[in-house]
Parts: sequence; structure tokens; C-alpha cells
Amino acid sequence: MSSNSGTRAWQAADARHHIHPFTDAAALAAKGARVIVRADGVWIEDSEGHRILDGMAGLWCVNVGYGNRELAEAGYKALCELPYYNAFFETTHPYAAELSEKLASITPPGLDRVLFANSGSEANDTIIKLTRYYWNLQGRPHKKIMIGRKLGYHGTTLGAASLSGLTHMHPQWDLPLPGFVHVDAPYWYGEGGDLSPEEFGLMAARSLEAKILELGAQNVAAFIGEPLQGAGGVIIPPNSYWPEIQRICSEHDVLLIADEVICGFGRTGKWFGCDTFNIQPDFMTLAKGLSSGYIPISALMLGRRVGDAIANANEELVHGYTYSGHPVACAVALKNIEILQRDRLVEKAGNDIGPYLQAALGGLRDHPLVGEVRGMGMIGAVELVADKASRRHFAPELDVGMRCRNHCFSNDLIMRAIRDIMVVSPPLTIERAEVDELVRRARLCLDLTAKEISGL
Repeated sequence: MSSNSGTRAWQAADARHHIHPFTDAAALAAKGARVIVRADGVWIEDSEGHRILDGMAGLWCVNVGYGNRELAEAGYKALCELPYYNAFFETTHPYAAELSEKLASITPPGLDRVLFANSGSEANDTIIKLTRYYWNLQGRPHKKIMIGRKLGYHGTTLGAASLSGLTHMHPQWDLPLPGFVHVDAPYWYGEGGDLSPEEFGLMAARSLEAKILELGAQNVAAFIGEPLQGAGGVIIPPNSYWPEIQRICSEHDVLLIADEVICGFGRTGKWFGCDTFNIQPDFMTLAKGLSSGYIPISALMLGRRVGDAIANANEELVHGYTYSGHPVACAVALKNIEILQRDRLVEKAGNDIGPYLQAALGGLRDHPLVGEVRGMGMIGAVELVADKASRRHFAPELDVGMRCRNHCFSNDLIMRAIRDIMVVSPPLTIERAEVDELVRRARLCLDLTAKEISGL
């Protein structure tokens, strides 16, 4: 079968049977999906032979790069030894026990216990349940309201999507559920006005305190936030923000949840976003970089007051998933962490390739469409605006971000468009020459976008 006929056959089968996430199914069926057939390093290849620079590491997740044979061999070895067993029935296995110990050793102090799941959505949904259970154990059953942030993203289950503050996710499903509310995000560039970043960071944090006081602290269970907001547009909080959030949660006895699904395992230039911003959470959600996306696995870390209460409840925890702590997934995650440590990829993200990426992206600031370039470690954003001086955005109907993304696709580059913000999050293994190529292609696509919208 030729590549063209193979592509058409796969596209036809996909259009007939496969419903894609976050996609207009009819529009995609008419167009035909791209068919990705292999990947290596920071490159993916489609069925037509196009070699594409993946500036997003899949979905923020392929931290050690594609094609790592050590991860494949670790999974194969586990498949041969113990292809499956569960953690029910008073049972464990070496992979789950060792991964639990490893995660307790590398996460911030006090996060000593872990529950496993299969995705960030599942892990955050589980945290909702454990938060309710914790306050029930404390004899404070009225503390049930969960507070998230506008532009926050925590997953797509009913509970996790309710935590999320991306409002376009809600109408189709009649969400958010009762008991979920949202406060301001620390989005200085878009909403800071004439305030300094530090002034705005305090103001954004204090919107949480105002909401707690409005609802009554006796009714508020927890606050959840990503250390930096990824799917909301790579919103990096001012330095004043997280210390004030920590104070507010402590003062009002509200559990603090750090969603590290994107930030964890080196993305911010340190092992965890909590390390970067000095956050001391009661829960931490892990996924994506835990296995570098090679196999589904997630984990939620429990701080001592929550973990001790649940571990010493002297009753059955009525919760679990068939694949919680799957031996193959745990084996791959263990090897992934070993590679990150052995090859010092996190340190390189913080001190070497990360600063190089930030400097290279910073070179795009002179482009007429670019209002701000921001980032840290191995994550960055290029925000497109109609007027730099006033920080005025384009009219939404122009869909400038999607126009730019389409030019990226046509020029074999994966950049994500979030509103009119172009986002990159490449593997931690990217080389300097590949960073240069990423930025060269990004500038080309910005030029093509500027030319396109000038003719509208």
C-alpha cells in the first residue's frame, strides 16, 4: 500500500469510527486527520513522510523525548514478569511499592503517601473525593465547596471539569456542578492594567480570600491551582501571588491543592512547580511527565495532615480503579525518573537548555504581532496582540491564534494556540540547534499570519 492510499484508508476509518477529543468531528471528517506513524527525539513523522518538530512534547508530557528504548525495555520486562495485578485484596507488587517510595523521596517534604490513577483528570477527581472525606473525618461535614481559578485546567471528568475555569468546557455538560466556584487568575499581561505585576499578584490572590469570606470559611473545603497555568495560556504568577495564597489557605483552614500535571518532572526548571514557587500543598497531582507520556499513569500525593487522617481512619477506603498502580505503568515511571535523575535533565532544564529556549523565544519580541513573550524552564508563550502599547487583543472573530497554528501545521511545527497565545513545551531533551529551528519556523509562521490578517 502506498503512503497516499494508506493515509486515505486510515483517514476514512478514523472518520467513520473515531470521535476525537476537543474536536469538531464533522469538520475533521471532511478534512481528514493527520496520521502520525513514528516519532524520535523531538520529531514526529506523519504517514506522508513529513518530519514535524513537536514543540509541545505531545500534550506537555514527553519530557525525555520520543523513542527512548530504556522506557520501552522497562515496560517490556514488566509485561513479561507481571503484566497485570491490582492493588485491591490487601495486595501490592514491587513496582508500586518502589514507585511510591521514590515519589515520596523526590516530592516536597511532607508528601509521604500516594494513590495511583491513570490520568490527571482521574487524579483530580479523586482529590475531590478525598477532600470531602477528610473534612468528614474531622467532624466538619459542611466544608465542601471547592475553589478553582478562571482559566484553570484540571481535567475533563465531571468533577475535574467543574474545578476547571475554562468556561467553554462547561455548557455542553451543564457544568460546573454545585459546590464549585472560581476566582481570579494571576494573568497580569491580560488583566493587570496599570498595576505592577507584584501589586496585581496580591490583588489576584486576595480574590480568593474575598470569596472565602463571602462563602464562609466553615463551608470552603479546598483551593486548587496549577503552579503556573498551562492550558489557560502559560500564566506565570507574579512573585507576590503564591505566598499570599499560602497565607490565605492557612489562615482560613482551607486545603491547598497543587495541580502539577503539567509543571511536574522538570517543566518549570525544577522538579516540581511547588519547588519553583515554594508552595507547601496538602495534595499534589502528578501525571504526564511521570512516565513522559509513554504509558497512562497518574498519582496524587497526600500531605501529612490529610494522609495521616485517611491512613488512620480505621475503616475501608471505598475507592479505587482497576488499573491503579498498574505494574507496567509503574515500571515505566520508575525508569523515567531514573533517566531524569541520571541524565540531570531537570537541572539542564533549569540551568542550560531552559534559559537557552527562553532567550531564543525572547528574540520574537520584535515581531509586530508579539505583545509579550513569557516562560520559565521548558515552557513558553508568545502572546499575539493588535496593539503592543495598549496590550489590546485582536477581535475574537479573527481567530488569530488558530490562523497562526494552521501556518505552523503547514510548516511542520507543532505550537499550540490558546486564544491568541502561541505556546511551546518541548521535550527536556531538545538540543540547541533544534531550539533555533523551532524559533526560525515560529517566526516564519508569525510572518505568514501577519500577512494573512493584513488582507482581511
